[in-house]
Amino acid sequence: MDKGAIIEKINDFLIDEFEVEAEDIKPEANLKETLELDSLDFVDLVVAIEANFGVKLVGEDFVNIVTLQNFYDLIESKIS
Repeated sequence: MDKGAIIEKINDFLIDEFEVEAEDIKPEANLKETLELDSLDFVDLVVAIEANFGVKLVGEDFVNIVTLQNFYDLIESKIS
């Protein structure tokens, strides 16, 4: 799966599952602030990533994840 497909899939489930407004989804968006994701949303996000990409994430994976771009890069690195 290429980076564009990964980004598109992540954006789609952020809109569908987390009711994030499409215009708020930008690479520089802060996951917690701009996207208003709380700790329960992060659990749901981990489940959604596993379901959509077959990748298991753990808490340590999120230590350096601040922006949506960081998140895209994390998923891309886990897939490859």
